[in-house]
Amino acid sequence: MFQSLLRRSRNGDRSAEATPESNSPIVERPTIGLALGGGAARGFAHIGVLRTLLARNIVPDVIVGTSIGAVAGGCYASGQLDTLEDWARQLTKRGILGYLDVSFSGAGLIGGNRLANRLDEAIGETLIDKLPVRFAAITTEVGTGHEIWLTRGRMVEALRASYALPGIFPPVRLGGRWLVDGALVNPVPVSAARALGARLVIAVNLNADMLGRGSTIASHGSDDTDEKLRQQTNKPRNGLRGMFGAERAVKRQFIDAGRPGIPTVMVEAFNIMQDRITRARLAGDPPDVLISPRLGQVGWFDFHRAQQAIEIGAAAAERALEPIAEAINALSTYPAGTNPVRK
Repeated sequence: MFQSLLRRSRNGDRSAEATPESNSPIVERPTIGLALGGGAARGFAHIGVLRTLLARNIVPDVIVGTSIGAVAGGCYASGQLDTLEDWARQLTKRGILGYLDVSFSGAGLIGGNRLANRLDEAIGETLIDKLPVRFAAITTEVGTGHEIWLTRGRMVEALRASYALPGIFPPVRLGGRWLVDGALVNPVPVSAARALGARLVIAVNLNADMLGRGSTIASHGSDDTDEKLRQQTNKPRNGLRGMFGAERAVKRQFIDAGRPGIPTVMVEAFNIMQDRITRARLAGDPPDVLISPRLGQVGWFDFHRAQQAIEIGAAAAERALEPIAEAINALSTYPAGTNPVRK
């Protein structure tokens, strides 16, 4: 029934015309929106989600993304999902370091030009307002804290602004505003998808599987290991070794576990804040269907684990197919006198 319903109508709230081969009544399905959340390397799960939905003929009419969600959604909307997936699957730890153009003089640790150039190769001069679907990349304005929806202009610049993690990537200037990562204000942009016309919103939250985080430890203090660590930390590193080793140290902190460095502390702080905001916003404006990939074992900088993240995303979307079918059926408009069969 589900596949038959989707075949009858695939163009938003516009009915598909009946064919001579079928006497089935015309059915108008709801406009489908995807709200793709942020989560750095975990965002490769969005590829698996999109692949699964498209294979079931669940074609979005509205796509809204934050940070890596904007990248995945933007690449799909631009017809470059294959390019994104091929690039993601080829990433290695060493290859990731090649994209980290470390800068100590700008507004972020990473210049971001190498990543932007890679996106530009794939998407080029694609304009958001010329896409066949409605699209928006969520960003945050520096200074005012305004939530900015980028719905027109060059796709590459919109994506770059949406993933500009404060302190890691520099802000991007668009239309007279300095913009950074949209996850500061709307990590899983359900509200934006609805505002752009989606009747049925399917949201993907990449951080729902982080169990055991955010609890309260009511009693804690120092122990015998603190002094030893303090002595190791205070050892000076001067001269050429310290100067030329700084860039290597910053890059290493993006992919190595252990003692947290500046990038790790900044990202973890951002992650904690994003988790709190996500919970609050989803509680106030829940999607019709929430897809929650089980990505607890994939870290924010595990870009070399794209294949695993894609597979996890696909599995999560498979689990959501029945709720999606029920939601589409419930929100579809049927001709008077018909009695659709519900699974």
